[in-house]
Amino acid sequence: MPRYLISFDDGTMTIPDEDLPAVSEASHAVVREAKAAGVWIFGAGIQTQRASIVAADGVVSDGPYPETKAVIGGFSIIEVPSRDEALTWAARFAASCRCAQEVREIMYDAES
Repeated sequence: MPRYLISFDDGTMTIPDEDLPAVSEASHAVVREAKAAGVWIFGAGIQTQRASIVAADGVVSDGPYPETKAVIGGFSIIEVPSRDEALTWAARFAASCRCAQEVREIMYDAES
């Protein structure tokens, strides 16, 4: 069955501090619903937007920096029969998080 990555850019989730508890509860409610429906694989918010890049030769460098590039603020991975169903779940996450969600199908790999 296809798996989908549902994610949002860090800069799109601009919520007043006083609304954060309600947004958190609403998004956790959608996660609970996805788990109950058997479609939830994994998801999380991204703790920090500073990344390290490890090249093929093992050299480590800092970056990318949020000022210069869009970065993922959080994501969910779900397993559903169709793209339409993934879009339906993404709409539920968008409403609960109050920000747009990007949906991408994850390529199937029998060894992962």
